[in-house]
Amino acid sequence: MMRLKKYLIVVIALLLILSGCGNNSNGKDTVKIASTYISESQVLAHMIKILVERNTDNPVELINNLGSGTVMHQAMVRGDANVSSTRYTGTDLTGALQMDPITEPKRARKVVVDAFDKKFNQKYYDSYGFENTFAFMVTKETAKKYNLKTVSDMKKHADKLSAGVDSTWIKRKGDGYKGFIKKYGYEFSDIRPMQIGLVYDALANKKMDVVLGYTTDGRIQSYDLVILEDDLHFFPPYDAAPVARKDLIEKNPEIDKILKLLKNKISTEEMQKLNYEVDNNLKEPAVVAEAYLKKHNYFEGGK
Repeated sequence: MMRLKKYLIVVIALLLILSGCGNNSNGKDTVKIASTYISESQVLAHMIKILVERNTDNPVELINNLGSGTVMHQAMVRGDANVSSTRYTGTDLTGALQMDPITEPKRARKVVVDAFDKKFNQKYYDSYGFENTFAFMVTKETAKKYNLKTVSDMKKHADKLSAGVDSTWIKRKGDGYKGFIKKYGYEFSDIRPMQIGLVYDALANKKMDVVLGYTTDGRIQSYDLVILEDDLHFFPPYDAAPVARKDLIEKNPEIDKILKLLKNKISTEEMQKLNYEVDNNLKEPAVVAEAYLKKHNYFEGGK
């Protein structure tokens, strides 16, 4: 009877060991890449996934369509994810770090990089090369009607302009609507918070005169919109970059190298085109990501 009990204990122990390895039979850490619902976050998540799968033996898991950067950050802190495909310096300053906006790009980046290292034990990588910042935009017809080129140009017409904005922007501290009024010295006649995906349709359908969108959104090209220059430099820099938990890259230095491959490789205009492929031409983010990597020779010469 004792032998049988010992045998059963050994069998159970072996089963537990095997079940623990079930998700990752080669012993490599799973790279869990988080992305939000926006197109560029998903496209870049797939780029990272493809590069990791082609250059390492690490399993990859996509944690896709998260509702916001805040949700993504929480997933990273909990360890549910260990790579964020897209983080933005301006967003993380006022969001994850609860700091005041910083409009000088180099200083903003240094503050964010240092804080993420010390506070969250996460590495904030160099920018992909593009900035996805807030921007006011109008149709060409409206730009011509009111002679609009800059955000300041709207001041003399503000009492006639209705604005559709991202619902999260209204209450943002520092770089939200209250800060905007203080900086530019005017309010719109009517301002309506809405989901970011709806603002472009509202503008194209003439339900709004001006909207607050994102500079890399593919729908800017779809609707042939005019971006107004933030001439008073109200919006802080929103340089886009990947972020990784340091416990992952310290154990897997090859992941660290991969996350550096896209440093300064994608311009704002290029990212807008990639988003256009997804949002306007309805291509899958994975297809767009692979096409970009092939076009730029990431599958050759050990890249």
